[in-house]
Amino acid sequence: MLELIESGGWLMVPIILCSIIALAIIVERFWALQRSRICPRNLVNQIWQWARGRELDATRIASLRSSSPLGYVLAAGLVNLHHDRAIMKEAIEETGRQVVMELERYLNTLGTIASVSPLLGLLGTVFGMIQVFTSMSTGAGGASNPGALAGGISQALITTAAGLSVAIPSLMFYRYFRGRVDELVCTMEAESLKMVEVLQGERERDPGGDGRQ
Repeated sequence: MLELIESGGWLMVPIILCSIIALAIIVERFWALQRSRICPRNLVNQIWQWARGRELDATRIASLRSSSPLGYVLAAGLVNLHHDRAIMKEAIEETGRQVVMELERYLNTLGTIASVSPLLGLLGTVFGMIQVFTSMSTGAGGASNPGALAGGISQALITTAAGLSVAIPSLMFYRYFRGRVDELVCTMEAESLKMVEVLQGERERDPGGDGRQ
């Protein structure tokens, strides 16, 4: 393996760095984008229980805000519970945009690696082929030595293979994480709308209280 890396030339260095960065992002995003971390189950039901029991105070809202990204979004709506639906939804949407940016963290970097890695590999191959043909034109191991020519071409192609080996999984996981983020965002939107309708409906049935102490 070390011989392959050395024969690929100096462009193997950025390709290897890209592979390390891509692997770190993939592992981190797998951990960060777990559904249980982003959208805990029964969170809206718990909020409704607090509201019915007049337990939805500032302390619980602060705890909810720090519990998960979904909790952070829902807390933004709860702060405006005494306003109408439109105000609550606007607050949730503004906070939701911040949460989406957090969920998409590092994905642009992963997408860039998926695009750049094969180009680095191709550039290394071009440099390698230039060296091969330069060697042929000067007579040093030229066309009279097919073995040397084949060896030079194979070494030139190493960087392309390395670049594609980094780019293909990077692109696959980039698309996968994009889909995961879209799915989580849809879930958060549905949960947020459900909370607004439930609490506003409760508030309309009980005009004397807004579910908070």
